[in-house]
Amino acid sequence: MLDVPFFRRPPPALKGETVFLRGPVMSDHAEWAALREESRNFLVPWEPSWAFDELSRSAFRHRLRRYRSEYDNGTGVSFFVFDAGTGALAGGITMSNIRRGVAQTASIGYWMGERYAGRGMMLAAVRLIIPFAFETLRLHRLEAACIPNNKRSVGLLEKAGFQREGLLRSYLRINGSWRDHCLYALVAEERHVPALETRG
Repeated sequence: MLDVPFFRRPPPALKGETVFLRGPVMSDHAEWAALREESRNFLVPWEPSWAFDELSRSAFRHRLRRYRSEYDNGTGVSFFVFDAGTGALAGGITMSNIRRGVAQTASIGYWMGERYAGRGMMLAAVRLIIPFAFETLRLHRLEAACIPNNKRSVGLLEKAGFQREGLLRSYLRINGSWRDHCLYALVAEERHVPALETRG
């Protein structure tokens, strides 16, 4: 089991051929807010309702404090996803609700700016998260939930090796409505990470 002091170190950076992942910092706000705003219509159907000040500096600062608290407490790790070629912010991926003890499990969630969708960048990011979760954090299981008609997310999880396990009825409140979600999972001994990305 990973000891708690790991989470008091600076958040790690994960590097691949097409994307790299690092923890968000305050200087990312302007680029993050611009990407989220231009992608609003693309993202809103799949996310919790946006607050009136969703993209403000103060809301972003609060978000970073929450990320840091989760990381320090060993309950979550949040990354921004960047295009390795240009260094541009493309999206985000988070490991949350990390449970230790007999579970050794975490949930992953992600978002991608509309202009970067369909280019395989989030699949590359998930493929970086998998060895980080199982080898560095020594977890046993990763879970992800997605709305059944979110074909992009379903395809992403299946390409990454996740297996569908069932339907979670009225699971999360998304865009103002309680929505069913498909539960997908990947366990350590069944994973197969294609050698398309390298971890660093």
